[in-house]
Amino acid sequence: MNLMSTSQPSTRASPPAPLEWKFSQVFGERSAGEDVQDVDRISAVEFEKSGDYLAVGDRGGRVVIFERKDGKPTPDEHYSRSQLEQLDFVSLNHPEYQYKTEFQSHEPEFDYLKSLEIEEKINKVKWCTTPNGSLFILSTNDKTIKLWKVKDRKVNKAKEVDPHQLVSSENSLLAERSFVSEQDIPSFTNGKNLGWEENVANNTLLSQELHAKIGNNEDATYARCRRVYAHAHDFTINSISNNSDGETFISADDLRINLWNLEISNQSFNIIDMKPLNMEDLTEVITSAEFHPIHCNLLAYSSSRGFIRLVDMRQSALCDYSARILQDAECQGSRSFFTEIVASISDIKFSVDGRHILSRDYMNLKLWDINMDSSPVATFKIHEHLRPKLCDLYNNDSIFDKFECCLSGDGLHFATGSYSNLLRIFSHGVGSEEGSTVEASKNPNRKPLQRARRSSLSSLTRAFHKQGHENTSLANEFSWSSSSKLQHVAWHPCANLITCASGNSLFFYYA
Repeated sequence: MNLMSTSQPSTRASPPAPLEWKFSQVFGERSAGEDVQDVDRISAVEFEKSGDYLAVGDRGGRVVIFERKDGKPTPDEHYSRSQLEQLDFVSLNHPEYQYKTEFQSHEPEFDYLKSLEIEEKINKVKWCTTPNGSLFILSTNDKTIKLWKVKDRKVNKAKEVDPHQLVSSENSLLAERSFVSEQDIPSFTNGKNLGWEENVANNTLLSQELHAKIGNNEDATYARCRRVYAHAHDFTINSISNNSDGETFISADDLRINLWNLEISNQSFNIIDMKPLNMEDLTEVITSAEFHPIHCNLLAYSSSRGFIRLVDMRQSALCDYSARILQDAECQGSRSFFTEIVASISDIKFSVDGRHILSRDYMNLKLWDINMDSSPVATFKIHEHLRPKLCDLYNNDSIFDKFECCLSGDGLHFATGSYSNLLRIFSHGVGSEEGSTVEASKNPNRKPLQRARRSSLSSLTRAFHKQGHENTSLANEFSWSSSSKLQHVAWHPCANLITCASGNSLFFYYA
């Protein structure tokens, strides 16, 4: 398969300068000693293509949407002049977000044919194209995918009005109309009563004032389920990805990848099937899948054996064998019981230009050129310090933890999560192997600037803080705590802003 035409020659002349990361915001930060309910834990994060919106899914089946704030305070927020100046300054340097809306995407279900409980946890969320200003989001749990339309509407909101004030206003109007002296008798010009017209105008203004006191228009956001794509997967769905054609998307489970049309919910095409005739012959499973960002006929998927396969849907209807395989030749040496387990790829992401793929396995973060299938362009070690502890990690199942990865819009910087709420950030260039490390956790020295309103559905909007100080560097100090994992990360498409999730908290960092 010839993929040489899918990319342009690399123009990187020099390694990028290291980025200095600072704390920006946090939503849902819990107080010391506060337990996090399992339904509140974040399970998916995704920026919209323009970066104006952010979608967050949790284990309770909810999707929360944040919108870009740009330093503009909402009507119920009050700042001092110095705080407003700080907001204006910060908004020029990096985006900030505020809560927009949330909705219940999935509910727990029970499959009576298989006697299987289907939990409501959101596995993935993906933004679709927005032709008319509406927002479209794909969300999926283990078995069912849904397409949601989110749209702003104007609604009338009633206000409480003092009835004595209303009667007083009406009486004053009647008094003006009843007691008119002879010298105030209106004159006529060209057959028109000018005084009467003036009274009508005054009455209209008064009526408008009364209506303004009684009710006003407010923006409200509604979410409506437009499509349900169900009954197409026998195994757990681990990935969904939109095509660049804006019409189709793929969904992947452990053994199959299906192709859907957004407008057709009762039919899909199976394009990859790795299920053997005898399940005892099963040697690998699909772990992640993603469409090429530019070419609608190309897609990539990863496996539990550490392979990345690139397929061209133009070559055959079933793409099982028409693939280019990217694999690390250096990993074919000495093998142990844990070799295949830690080699399993948990996430892959295409760069914006489609030339490179970033992959994350348990031990490493790897950058691949799709035209070089023998070895990655760069390897960044994440959990090398845990290699002596693989036996303990296996005993408590931590070795099976899945960590996501993300790239910057220019394709020069990469990020992923680790244990102890550590965010690892790297740059492609000489001397970037160590990268930088940020701890996504509560800083006792940080003072809250404002509190956000509570939400009846999600704990994400529980608190909101921000500051501009630098984070303490932890590059050379690695601790390990399997109870605090930073598994979900996303990079803003147009700015050096990273959001990462730990428990029910959503952190933002900028450079």
